[in-house]
Amino acid sequence: MSQFTAIYDACVLYPAPLRDLLMNLAMTGLFRAQWTAEIHDEWIRNVLKNRPDLTEERLRRTQRLMDSHVDALVTGYESLIPGLTLPDPDDRHVLAAAIRCNADVIVTFNLKDFPKSVLDEYDIEAQHPDDFIACQIDLDGDAVYQAIARQRANLKNPALSVDEFLATLEQQRLAKVVSLLRQKRNLL
Repeated sequence: MSQFTAIYDACVLYPAPLRDLLMNLAMTGLFRAQWTAEIHDEWIRNVLKNRPDLTEERLRRTQRLMDSHVDALVTGYESLIPGLTLPDPDDRHVLAAAIRCNADVIVTFNLKDFPKSVLDEYDIEAQHPDDFIACQIDLDGDAVYQAIARQRANLKNPALSVDEFLATLEQQRLAKVVSLLRQKRNLL
């Protein structure tokens, strides 16, 4: 297991296809994925707000499955929150958790909410999920392609062709990743 540590912000756990991809990658051992109960609460709250067809019980089951497959739950970060300053005070818990678990990177769509000037003090970088996953492909493409192929193979309702699967990933704002995957489509 790598010591490189990535904390997932709630915004990258909200869309199910991206959450599934990041979970499959977390299980490769290429890096340590981390999150908090508060991050879980945030993504679940936002899903429920926009998807009334889903139940909290069903999403809590997803949370439990995530926690059972990856030892990722960060605790003991709360005392750090008041001393942190970010453009959006509601994001301080993510940075506090990143500091507590010695994260190297915060994987987030909200890059502007985690300014480099603040993160540099803690030797942490904010990365868009497209850049983060592309970096993982650069580091160990075979492991990433296997994880992505496993994700696609597990899709049963409905099963997706390679093109449909890539279109789904493209909708997750993963243009670089999709471009790299198109070159290796035979592995998916």
